[in-house]
Amino acid sequence: MAVVGAGAAGALVAVQLCEAAARRRTPLDLVLIDPAPEAGRGIAYATEVPEHRLNVPVGGMSCYPDDPGHFLRWLTRHGEPTVTAADFASRYRYGAYLADTLGRAVIAAHGTVSVRRLRTRATGCADAPGGRVGLRLADGGSVTADSVVLATGPAAGRADWAPAGLAGSDRFIARPWAPGALDAVGPSDDVLLVGTGLTAVDLALVLDRPGRTLHAVSRTGLLPRPHAVAPLPAVPPPPDLAGLPFPRLRRAVARHVAATRRTHGDWRPAFDGLRPGIARLWQGLSDDERAEFLGRDATLWNVHRHRMAPSTAEAVTRARAARRLRIHAGRVASAVPAEDGGLAVSLVDGRELRVAWVVDCTGPGLRADAGGDPLWGGLLADGLAVPGPLGIGVATDTGRLRDAQGRAARPLFTLGAPRRGELWETTAIPEIRAQAKEIAEAVLTPLPHSPRAARRRPTDQFGLPLSTHAAAAAAFRTGLGRVITVRAKAAEAFTRATELDPGFALGHAALALLGHEGGADVDVARALADARRSARERGDERERSFVDVVTRRISTHDGPGDGDGDTALVAHLDRFPGDAFALGIAVPTIAFAGVGDLDGTLALRLVEGTAPAYEGHWFHTSLLSFVRQEQGRIDEAGELARAALAAEPASGHAVHALAHVHYESGAHRAGRDWLDGWIGGQGRGAVHRAHFSWHVALHELALDDSAAVRRRWFAQLAPGQVSGVRALVDSGSLLWRARMSRNWTGRVPVDGVLDAVARDLVERPSTAFTALHGAVALTAAGDLPALRRLRTHAAGADPVQREVVVPLCSALEAVLEEEWDTAAERLRCLLPSLRRVGGSAAQREVVEETLLYALVEAGHRDTARRLLEQRLDRRASPLDRRRLAGLRG
Repeated sequence: MAVVGAGAAGALVAVQLCEAAARRRTPLDLVLIDPAPEAGRGIAYATEVPEHRLNVPVGGMSCYPDDPGHFLRWLTRHGEPTVTAADFASRYRYGAYLADTLGRAVIAAHGTVSVRRLRTRATGCADAPGGRVGLRLADGGSVTADSVVLATGPAAGRADWAPAGLAGSDRFIARPWAPGALDAVGPSDDVLLVGTGLTAVDLALVLDRPGRTLHAVSRTGLLPRPHAVAPLPAVPPPPDLAGLPFPRLRRAVARHVAATRRTHGDWRPAFDGLRPGIARLWQGLSDDERAEFLGRDATLWNVHRHRMAPSTAEAVTRARAARRLRIHAGRVASAVPAEDGGLAVSLVDGRELRVAWVVDCTGPGLRADAGGDPLWGGLLADGLAVPGPLGIGVATDTGRLRDAQGRAARPLFTLGAPRRGELWETTAIPEIRAQAKEIAEAVLTPLPHSPRAARRRPTDQFGLPLSTHAAAAAAFRTGLGRVITVRAKAAEAFTRATELDPGFALGHAALALLGHEGGADVDVARALADARRSARERGDERERSFVDVVTRRISTHDGPGDGDGDTALVAHLDRFPGDAFALGIAVPTIAFAGVGDLDGTLALRLVEGTAPAYEGHWFHTSLLSFVRQEQGRIDEAGELARAALAAEPASGHAVHALAHVHYESGAHRAGRDWLDGWIGGQGRGAVHRAHFSWHVALHELALDDSAAVRRRWFAQLAPGQVSGVRALVDSGSLLWRARMSRNWTGRVPVDGVLDAVARDLVERPSTAFTALHGAVALTAAGDLPALRRLRTHAAGADPVQREVVVPLCSALEAVLEEEWDTAAERLRCLLPSLRRVGGSAAQREVVEETLLYALVEAGHRDTARRLLEQRLDRRASPLDRRRLAGLRG
């Protein structure tokens, strides 16, 4: 496989080829042909001028069409933690991103894809034996490939607008981006830029300085419009535009823009809404209608569609206000040498401009061979390619070159600017990345997979087949074993599985889930996108179903949803009851939030219904033990937990269930001593040791041992010992409970807990369970504004956050404002629906503790006494006995 050109388009094709070939285990020899020292930059992204910003916000510049946040996350990991999707990164940084993404793809595909860089140019192309394609190289070499992608980017302009006196002058800079092209321009030399589009804007940023006057001339004198500082969402156009005669289409588009401006106060959302359908509208026009558009509307379309970054627009405005940049409408008529060695340039209306230099900023040519490229010139001359509509670019069949007979039979592909004649909008990253993915699919789909793929598939430890090879399956089994025992380093094992087999869907899905719900250091969106690609290409029915479950679960938690993640999980387990990973996700234990339901019966049904598939396996017994204690069947739960531990002493689920058994039965001293010993021994490798420490601290709270609670917190639960979601869920909630029970005197150190947690995890949590604990921690910190921000987020999130977390935040706001009656009433009404947030009864009890606190503060001593008496009937607690005695006294 040969890719000619290693700029943005070539890099994107190479990324897709490497990753898709590695996922499919399709051996590939990939050759990148480009003289540039670094792949990914091309001309556009090689500029080191910091003022040269992207013309598209960060959120629209990902390498992957199915992972739009990839570039944003790359920037946050590479020195720009505060960047947002609406910001405009420097073009040089984007070139670094392309190069880094390609480099990572090459490394990940090692062993399946070999990549070579030839730092030369392709100068010719011809048919080769066996339906292959031969490339001639400028250094005298050659390459013969099964498929060739021509990722050559925009063609250079011809500057055929320049009169003879200018074109032959040594004061005319025809290619300003060539290395050293501007070096001769003196610091006080005035310059004429021919063109007022984005190229002219970029050159103006480079050349603008005090003491110099920049002139810019074009037929209309129109500059690109700026992007909005706070962009609005795109507004889709009417659905019936395609197929309209051109005059009616023009009127309909004008009405769409006008209506958007009236409704939203801005025309930009109208253009952004039009963009996805531009190719379809363009292809619906006749050549005469396209020519009319080019002559009548193209300039207006371009200045509104291809906009400047806000900071760029500000710099241009300042230069114009200072008269250092002057814009002219007109055309160059002639240019003659001036007495001072410069040029006297006359415009068609008779105006004359005296400048030292003239720079061609008219942009790329429309013809594929406009810049005299011998590769495209030879293809067109030999009939291996033909011009596209109106002679713009070349004709293709979805990227595959058509020849002079109209056939698209050769393995010759192109993307980006050469397809402009047939697509019009095809030069920006969002279009190019989609075309790169299509080309990779077209090239790789006919090729055979590695023979390893046809062998008998390995299985997980429960006998379910895995669509991967033995080495990756072994790593996956290690990760799954760590998940079901609640041991550390599961994510590392799954990462190893995906490194061994980049197309292993279950490995990627497991990583996405651990990052999303377990706080593992995983790029969740990237892992999920990889899982979905791999499942489509290689997954079996069970694996595709599991990836769908993970996708729905993450998307439901990340925004408004209707619980379809839980619905999909239940349906998956009905079909595949032996899927231990899925069953572990469904039961709300120490590792995952579980399915949400009002009465807790769904998790019970799932555990009981899957029992035949496990035949008494200790993992299933551990989960059943946890469910039984949630039902209040404490003795049975204890027996099950001990049976599971006898079979597998490392079963964290069984330990967790037994910890709850001790707590709910009031065996606080025995539970404290047993669990404390386990933490110091078998529990050293547990992934959630902080949560087990929290359970010990609950026993110490119940024993009313304030000194022990403080020692436990500083030794095992303070920041430095715990971070991330565990700090929020365990450390923060313990401090709040200790304060309300008077087991912590003075200010609780919850600020340190919040500092150890990403702010988005607190104020923009993805799950209702995390949101509940974020609200508790913010209340302990007395941060009323942040609590209100959390309530606002929850109001726009999934149904459980809207219906449970929002009223919880309102109740806790009343606590902070010391409106005790209001707080008590809101908390009392909330208790019946708390099960929906997931987690255990012991975790959700923090809300009941807050209600008890509010009742006492409100003076409702009788109600508080009855609540304590009910709890003491359920389990013994020296703390509750002390509080009850105080109320009776």
